[in-house]
Amino acid sequence: MTEHFPSKIGLSQQFDCSYLPDRQEQLLVILDSQCYTPKRFEDLLELGFRRSGDQIYRPHCPSCNACESMRIPVAQFQQTKSQKRKFKLAKTKFKLRVSNKEQLEYYELYEKYINQKHSDGTMFPPNRLQYESFLFCNWLPVTFLELWDEDELIAVAVTDTMPNSLSAIYTFYHPDYDKYSLGNVMILLQIEYALESGCEYLYLGYQIDECRKMSYKSQFKPAERFISDIWQLKL
Repeated sequence: MTEHFPSKIGLSQQFDCSYLPDRQEQLLVILDSQCYTPKRFEDLLELGFRRSGDQIYRPHCPSCNACESMRIPVAQFQQTKSQKRKFKLAKTKFKLRVSNKEQLEYYELYEKYINQKHSDGTMFPPNRLQYESFLFCNWLPVTFLELWDEDELIAVAVTDTMPNSLSAIYTFYHPDYDKYSLGNVMILLQIEYALESGCEYLYLGYQIDECRKMSYKSQFKPAERFISDIWQLKL
């Protein structure tokens, strides 16, 4: 994949890491405008990059390599017994809808989710500018997987759409539905949607084993991790 590595790359300043205390974070940022297309972005996903808003980046920390890009080869994915049970319950009780544009109900649900689930994080307090600049993108198709309990929106999975893969950007859900494990259910729905769309991979962003909040990703197997610039299968 080295032929796809862009020639115009910036390096951010160091700043406090959002995931691991007492560590500094630094990012490679893509500056080449030709990379900002679905196909070129898919090439960059294979090189460990990701997007936030309109910007494509990859961790490049001076003294830490804890962030490992992670993806699910969806045709190989096998649900655990627990996942099968939760997935079946959610599909029986709730209704999935797929949208290609933002709906009015999203921000209210996002705000409730951040206030009640992540009041100790960097995204608190939520505001609309932060929400829009983080989740949405002007150069890439974004798909929204919605879960509804009758006429109430209870979860949204913001998902980037490329020719051969999907990328899970962020999921937010109604805190009153914690017992249904909606965060995990929405990943399972994205895997199913990727299969139905003929995609090979679902990218799950970065896995940091030392970060407790990311431990849920290890439940999805088999998975591939981008370690030392090589994708390695983890069973």
